[in-house]
Formats: sequence, structure tokens, C-alpha cells
Amino acid sequence: MNTTQQTTPKIYVACLAAYNNGRLHGAWIEASQDAENIHEDIQKMLKNSPEPFAEEWAIHDYEGFEGLQISEYESIEDVARYAQLIEDHGEAYVAYAGYIGTEYATEEGFEEAYQGEWDSEEAFAENLADETMEIPEHLQYYIDYEKFARDLFINDYFSVQGESGQLYVFRHI
Repeated sequence: MNTTQQTTPKIYVACLAAYNNGRLHGAWIEASQDAENIHEDIQKMLKNSPEPFAEEWAIHDYEGFEGLQISEYESIEDVARYAQLIEDHGEAYVAYAGYIGTEYATEEGFEEAYQGEWDSEEAFAENLADETMEIPEHLQYYIDYEKFARDLFINDYFSVQGESGQLYVFRHI
């Protein structure tokens, strides 16, 4: 169970003309909206800048991305995509993206690979055996789930521990 309270993904976009002149001017913008709306919000912030002809901006802060790193000049399209995936899938998506790389972490790939949250790799292996194998009751006590898990996680599966401490299991696809 994830006990952290998820914050809606937001970015703080600063006006660089104001920043370079010693002034702080920017806006917190909800990141889970589509990229076009984020761009519109950035243009509104720049229009209200205390500096004339403000055109350049940068992301100076962010929150609610569950540990996913956002760069100062991250594309707004990527920010919107990450935010939506995090809202839909939470920290599990961030764990997946951190392991395979954000450029490869599509929603389809995540959904195909994701096997759930587990207390340990051994707990996952025991559940997988229960779900996919018929083991006679008199033999169940002889199965070494620790070794079974080790073998599963050599090639077929990988796990990532999230910042919340939860273990997320994924199948290599």
C-alpha cells in the first residue's frame, strides 16, 4: 500500500527576462493538461512579466512527479506526457521509466510489463507459482521460492523499489 500522498504534477515556469534582471516572475502550472494548454499558460505568464518583450522561459521547479527528474528545458510535450502517466499509474510508472529510460517508457510498454506491487521478489514468485502451476499439496513445502525468484529475475522479470519503499515488478518485454 502506498502511503505517500500524491500531489498533482505541476511545474514552476519562470520568465528568464525577469530572472536575468533580478526579479522573480513565474507561475505554477498544472502539468497533467495537454501540452497546448501548458504553452498557453506559459504565454500568459510571459505577457504579465514586469519586463517588456519577455519571450524566454525555463522550468525552475516541479512537484508531484514522484521522483521523476524534470530538466530546466524539458519539452512541454514530454512534461505533459509524464504528468498524465504519473496521474494514471503513480509511482509504478516512475519506477519503470527510471529503469528503462523515459525515452522508452511508453504507456503501452508499461501496461504490458507491469506485474504489480509486491513485498518482495520471493512473494511475487510464490504468487506466480500458485497462479500458474498445479503443485500437489504434499510437495508445496519442498519448493524453494527464494531460488525460484532468483531464477525468474535473472532473465524474465525485473523489480524496482520506489521512493515510497514499495517494490514494483515488471516483465521484460
